[in-house]
Formats: sequence, C-alpha cells, structure tokens
Amino acid sequence: MSRVLVTGGASGLGAALVARFVAEGHQVLSTDVAAESTPPAGAEYRQLNVRDAGDWDKAVAWCEENWGGLDILVNNAGIATGGRIDVESLDEWDRVVDINLMGVVRGCRAFTPLFKRQRSGHIVNTASAAGLVHPPMMSSYNTVKAGVVALSETLSHELHPYGVTVSVVCPSFFRTNLGDSIQGEDLEMRATARKLIEKSPRTADEIAANVIAGIKKHQFLIIPDRPALLAWRTKRFARPLYDRQMRKIAARARDRAESPKQAAGDR
Repeated sequence: MSRVLVTGGASGLGAALVARFVAEGHQVLSTDVAAESTPPAGAEYRQLNVRDAGDWDKAVAWCEENWGGLDILVNNAGIATGGRIDVESLDEWDRVVDINLMGVVRGCRAFTPLFKRQRSGHIVNTASAAGLVHPPMMSSYNTVKAGVVALSETLSHELHPYGVTVSVVCPSFFRTNLGDSIQGEDLEMRATARKLIEKSPRTADEIAANVIAGIKKHQFLIIPDRPALLAWRTKRFARPLYDRQMRKIAARARDRAESPKQAAGDR
C-alpha cells in the first residue's frame, strides 16, 4: 500500500486517479485549489494552491505528520490555454507558466528533500501529448508542457542515485472539464480546444487506468492513449509527414482567421 498525493484531485484526470488509487487500497490525499471538496470514500482532502509555496510546505508537513512520509507525488493540476502568438496575451502566458509549469516545479522542489531522506519515492508529472508534439496555435500550452517533460527527464537522472523514480504523463484530448479553465483573447482557439475535449471518445477514467499501469511499471514516459502515441511516433519516425500535417492545420487556421465572416466577427 502506497501513500499518494494528487494535485488537481477534485475533477478530471485528478479525480479519476484518486478514485483508482483508493480502489486499489492506497492511502490517498486529494488536493485542489478549492477550500472544500468531497473525495471518494477512503481518501482525504486538503486545499493546495500549486501557485503557493506555503501550501506546498504545509502539504509536506501533513504527509510527514500523518503518514510518516510519501511514496507517490502526482503533480496533475493544470489549466487549458492556447492561441495564436500575436493574439494570446502575455498575461495569459504568465498564468499558464505559473500554474502548469511552475506548479509542477514547486511540487518537485517541496517533496524532493523528503524523498532524498527516505531514499525512495515516485514523482509523476502530468504533461500532455502537447509536450511531445507541437501543433500550431498552441504555443503557450505546448511550451509549458514541453517544459514539464524536460523537467521530468532531468529529475529522472538527478534523483536516481537517491532511489527516486520519475514519470511523465502525456495524453491527448480526453473528455474532462478542462475546457472550463480556458481563458484568453483568442476566441477561435478556445472554441476549437473545447470541441476537441468534449468530443473525444476517451474518458478520464480510461486515461487514469493506463497511467496507473505505467506507474506500476515505473515507466518514465507514459503515453496513455493511441492518438498520442501515433502522433509521437509520426514525429520521431516520419518527420516530413508530421510537418505536412502541422502545416495543413496552420493553413486551415489562417483561412478561417482571414475569411470575411471571421474578420467581421473580430470587429
């Protein structure tokens, strides 16, 4: 039985992971930005804002005081964002960097001293297929998720001498409430992202099941669905095809943005 902390545990993939960890008999602390939330029976909940270093310090103290340590840290909290580089605001860039990238950095920094003392631990960072493949009109999201992949690989080497394992999770779109977090000025990108999320045939529970299977195997790179795996393999092994696909997406977006109907709607 492992002691597990999950950020962003009140909804979406985080909630699905919490439920599956509990069902397998683990001790689970679900955390999220909300002051209160009702986790599944068998789990506990506490507020944790991943942007607040003080909240992270309190989470470490809670784990030490109540459990005597921690076995698995799941840095899952995040938001959806994106937009054309000349449309998305710098404020939105600051927001997504602070939550999706620095939120993970804060979690890793907070728990690494504990894991080093234990000479054990497993850090699981939720990135995205967007951390491996980089479609147009998603520069901010691609950038932070690629950063999470880079951070995870770095720590997988850095912490190996201490017996600490690191995994990074890279799913494609799946049905969740992530679309509710999309803000920003690029309304076309917001609508497209929401449609891709809501119309995906994959559920958060299906993704969570594959993630936990990867954690059990101590895989570094966990790609939990076929579309993400195919996209990654295409980029690695058929780069000209990958580039053509990305540029077709960009061309369609240009045509929509420059159409008379769209231009009238922008005014």
